[in-house]
Amino acid sequence: MRERFKTVLWRAIHLFLACLIITGTGIAHANIPDTNSAASLRAKYMALRDTLSHNQFQLPLNLDSSQTSTDLKGDIYALMDYPFATVSTALKGATHWCDILILHLNVKYCRESVDKPGSNLTVYIGRKTEQSLDIAPKMEFEYRVNSKSSDYLQVFLDAEKGPFGTKNYRFMLEAIPLKEGGTFIHLSYSYAYGFTAKLAIQAYLKTLGSDKVGFTVIKQLPDGKSLYVSGIRGALERNTMRYYLAISAYLSALSTPPKQQLEKRLRDWFASTERYPLQLHELEQSEYLNMKRKEYKRQQAGG
Repeated sequence: MRERFKTVLWRAIHLFLACLIITGTGIAHANIPDTNSAASLRAKYMALRDTLSHNQFQLPLNLDSSQTSTDLKGDIYALMDYPFATVSTALKGATHWCDILILHLNVKYCRESVDKPGSNLTVYIGRKTEQSLDIAPKMEFEYRVNSKSSDYLQVFLDAEKGPFGTKNYRFMLEAIPLKEGGTFIHLSYSYAYGFTAKLAIQAYLKTLGSDKVGFTVIKQLPDGKSLYVSGIRGALERNTMRYYLAISAYLSALSTPPKQQLEKRLRDWFASTERYPLQLHELEQSEYLNMKRKEYKRQQAGG
């Protein structure tokens, strides 16, 4: 009886952390004001030009993260080799975001809400393996385009409440065109958590998440290896990267025939995550593809 209780407990904790991590699709409102602009993003690009050219990711990308006693926040700034018009059109629709989010391991389902199509998304989150929607937590995100012009795009996904005492979710993406070609984007997310969440986090860090790391290098060890950030901040960084790679995979597939786009998105996303096996490897390719094909079919069928 005691062993069964332990099994149920750890399954609940694992599900909670999946919820906590994946609901990075929303972001804490207090941490990201709506005052961002094309000018400030362009200034950020100029400040990061050297970093974008030389970094551990071997991509024109910069990843930052922060953690307080009640909040987590992650930011990716990246140069993408697509025209701004392509990026702006692709990232400006609620349905497009569902096609992006479903690439993530823990997103089980995403559809525009029936009551408010085009402005609300119903998202189910859960384990990294196949899961019935009956036991996957559901969240409702408000989608809005805050700014859309010829030289700036800013979109938000917001959710006031999440599972296990989490709250104030926000996912934000902004983009600008570059004179030298391509598009510079900023992907940011954060959330707030309370006492219940802290307890689950502590349990997770002592067990299931004890060997997981992020991308930030804390220091170089005497043997020349890097010591990476771990814990819940490490989890935040892993999922920040997963979302960025989902956006990249979605944009890359737009040039292929519509009937082939899903398969290309899935294969590109998995291949890109395998570039960072220490942080992002979870499933074999066949497992991921089989699971996501089924989940996408369920998503298109409406549940």
